Parts: sequence; structure tokens; C-alpha cells
Amino acid sequence: MEKEQYAIILEYLPNGYPLTMKMMPLAQAIGETNLTLLELVPRRETNLEAGERVYIGEGKRDKIYYILGRLHREKITESAKAQLKEFITEMIKKQEARFIEFFNESGAINKRIHQIELLPGMGKKHMQEILKQRKEKKFVSFEDMNNRLQ
Repeated sequence: MEKEQYAIILEYLPNGYPLTMKMMPLAQAIGETNLTLLELVPRRETNLEAGERVYIGEGKRDKIYYILGRLHREKITESAKAQLKEFITEMIKKQEARFIEFFNESGAINKRIHQIELLPGMGKKHMQEILKQRKEKKFVSFEDMNNRLQ
């Protein structure tokens, strides 16, 4: 898996997390490529905005001092959750072909479970219908998938 080069700021916390002793500025972000949830420490005197794209790759970073680590689910703020939903929806629209390829090419993990079953809300019946439809003809878009799986 390649390293994230850019991240989208979900929320900027200039005083860190409320109710903690550390008053260090933090940003909650999501990586553009692998959708990795990250905690970032901005450079001094840097102000970040929700939705802003920042460089987090190797070498000189103009706005981010360092990557603190992965952002744990229980630490995501409500504001960041709203931004996250918006970002993922937009990203899936932009990279529709990448996600359709998953439905067309995914395979069994073992004899009892398929990769599609790991998606939230996907049970055996829905997975079997997807496999049946893609065997007849590969999916070309989410609209095509939606029409054929009704």
C-alpha cells in the first residue's frame, strides 16, 4: 500500500482536544489515496480550514509539521464526521471506476466468505446477486449496478 501524499482536513482543533491537558493544535484528516484517518500537527502560526488539501508526504511540508498517527474512531469529532461523509461521497463520485472495479473483480477470501460480504449491509443474498449479475456482464457504473440489482 502506497503512503499518503495528501490529506483533506476534516477539522482543525487550534487548542487540541477539549478536556485534555495538552493544548497542542491538532488537525483531524483523511488521506486522499487510502482513506487513512490521521491526526496531524500543524506548523506554528498555521491556520487550517475544513476541506483544505494539505501535503503530508516525504520532504518539506508547508503547513503540516508532522503526522501524530492514525486517528482512532472514538476521537473523531462530530464536525469531522460530517466532513468525512461529504468527502467520501465526493471522492467515490470522482473515482467511480475504481470502486466499480472492486465489485467486478473482488474474490473469495476463503470457501466461506467473500470480500463483498465484508462491506457493511452486504449479506450472502446480496453478494450472490452481485456475483450472478457480474458474471452475465461487468458493471460499468453505480447507476448500472443499481438498475441491475433491484
